[in-house]
Amino acid sequence: MRPVAGVGMVGYAFMGRTHSQAWRNVDAFFDLPLRPAMVALAGRNPEATEQAAAKLGWAHAETDWKRVLDRDDVQIVDICTPGDSHAEIAIAALAAGKHVICEKPLANSVAEAEEMAAAARAAAGRGVRAMVAFNYRRVPAVALARRFVAEGKLGQIRHVRAQYLQDWIVDPDFPLVWRLQKDKAGSGALGDIGAHIIDTAQYVTGERLTGVSAMTETFVKERPLAAASSGRWAGSGTGKGPVTVDDAALFNGRLTGGGLASFEATRFATGRKNALRIEINGSLGSLAFDFESMNELWFHDHTLDDAEAGFRRVLVTEPGHPYAGAWWPPGHGLGYEHAFTHELKDFIEAIAAGTDPEPSFDDGLQVQRVLAAVEQSAADDSRFTPVEVS
Repeated sequence: MRPVAGVGMVGYAFMGRTHSQAWRNVDAFFDLPLRPAMVALAGRNPEATEQAAAKLGWAHAETDWKRVLDRDDVQIVDICTPGDSHAEIAIAALAAGKHVICEKPLANSVAEAEEMAAAARAAAGRGVRAMVAFNYRRVPAVALARRFVAEGKLGQIRHVRAQYLQDWIVDPDFPLVWRLQKDKAGSGALGDIGAHIIDTAQYVTGERLTGVSAMTETFVKERPLAAASSGRWAGSGTGKGPVTVDDAALFNGRLTGGGLASFEATRFATGRKNALRIEINGSLGSLAFDFESMNELWFHDHTLDDAEAGFRRVLVTEPGHPYAGAWWPPGHGLGYEHAFTHELKDFIEAIAAGTDPEPSFDDGLQVQRVLAAVEQSAADDSRFTPVEVS
């Protein structure tokens, strides 16, 4: 009999549903050293929380997240709330001896992220682990891209081009959900999806951004008020309110190895639904990935003769590819939800092994520093703004 690790999750909307799917599946597809048990789901609305717990597979419902921390049958706390509550919940959970996985971006400010990272370092000394949930690291093709870079297949990194393109708020009558309010979300496209491409670029290259030059824009200044909001869905209300976050962010940066990087994050790219794209050019080769074709990695080996050279498609579904062997036969693709299952698998294995999972809260802090530098640069006529690298 394996030891049981009880899980308590805070939040049940978009990310809560996604994480619940991962908790239901992770033990069925991976041989884990601990058996996760979906113990308690926390939310503010009693009726809605009870309904979500029953539908998503949680044994109990709580209307106060602090009661989840008080439960002896909960060893892991999963935070799926808006960014304005991440710091309070995570720091309290770590102090209570609970392992913590927290949705991205880590916090709404560098100051909050620094407090969270310090709490995680202190907790690690007591054997308590913390991880930030940058799920795209766990897409098999992205993990394979990281392997290629680590093996030296690309040589010295010269260029990184990263985009995250969506179009879900193009309609000016789309309501003012919490993701469009700075006090709740911290920032707009920059923190919501820009954080992902910052982490993906740093993860795949193994390098950090040392500085940025940026522009941001809010295209729709006011939107209809929402009667109720769960991030990307809302009920209708009356009147209008100001949009207090960016709709799009563009920025250039330098990497620790001397390479140049460009980033684009927007929720106004009409026709693009979830296009997280990255291309990396090195002295020996290049690779390219687009999440809208998430089972494919394109690779160019520049050491080949010109008669053979060129980008070739790698279908990342073979048993030897990262994570893929636990699922379906070769050629049977994975989907969006699988990356979340993979991150939980890695998190549970780190807890059992007594090792620090990645990305750590310190990694989340590094991304937060880049986000802050982008905002500072954009507010200062795109002046190049250094990023503290630790």
